[in-house]
Amino acid sequence: MKAKSLLAILLASGVVMAGCGNSEDDTKKESTKTEQAATSTTKLDKEVKAYKEFALEQLDQFTIETEKFVTAIKDGDIEKAKEIYPTARMYFERSEPIAESFGDLDPAIDARLADLKEEGQSMEDWTGYHKLEYALWEKNTTKGYEETADKLLADTKELRARVETVDVTPDMMITGAVDLLNEVSTSKISGEEDIYSHTDLYDFKANIEGAEKIFEILEPSITEKDQALADNLTDKFKKVNDLLDQYKTKDGDYVSYTELTDANTKELSEAVNALGEPLSQMGTILE
Repeated sequence: MKAKSLLAILLASGVVMAGCGNSEDDTKKESTKTEQAATSTTKLDKEVKAYKEFALEQLDQFTIETEKFVTAIKDGDIEKAKEIYPTARMYFERSEPIAESFGDLDPAIDARLADLKEEGQSMEDWTGYHKLEYALWEKNTTKGYEETADKLLADTKELRARVETVDVTPDMMITGAVDLLNEVSTSKISGEEDIYSHTDLYDFKANIEGAEKIFEILEPSITEKDQALADNLTDKFKKVNDLLDQYKTKDGDYVSYTELTDANTKELSEAVNALGEPLSQMGTILE
């Protein structure tokens, strides 16, 4: 019995020792992974800084253009307001991955009436650019919308101020680029974004530009790890941009979205989807 007990003790000790050894190995592996992730993130500090600077520049310009838009609304200059509307919004659409991080300001600035109805809200709760789009194109007036215009400008300025505090990460950039394309291919392609003005192509272009900027910033790191992916993305971005260029006027504006046929929108959707797949692989630089 004593021999058996001793054997049992030795076996038990061996299991415990093995367990300790495995635990130590696992700890080392986890430590190595953490160090590698930290190194990878540190390597992208420059890229993160560049993207935040880009977003701030876009929102600086967005604030300036929104102020012009609001002035036109309050002056009763319908045509001027209509002219500014689509181009001013492009600055917001390019920087949307950061703007959307503020769950209160993003809808205040950019919500559609349909979005509010899904939340059980009504016309009275509606604010922002799309409410003023409704006033301009559907009601052909600016009267009675001065308060909405003032709130839009105040919200825009607050957004610009708050972006200073955003902690931008490589993951936010990569996820944001994919989300920008998803917005185009899954919802905006139906024309539901600018249902009164039909200026959707401006939004499309801005979303593509926002995603492309993220790619351009990360491109050296992507190329270092996967040249083929970088080349594929360059090619796919070019195809989408060339397709959008077909809908430009001689003045550089975009045609009304109502001029596109079902075949046109299908072609555009397929091109965006073809870009989205390799774009989602950009996360390879974080591995």
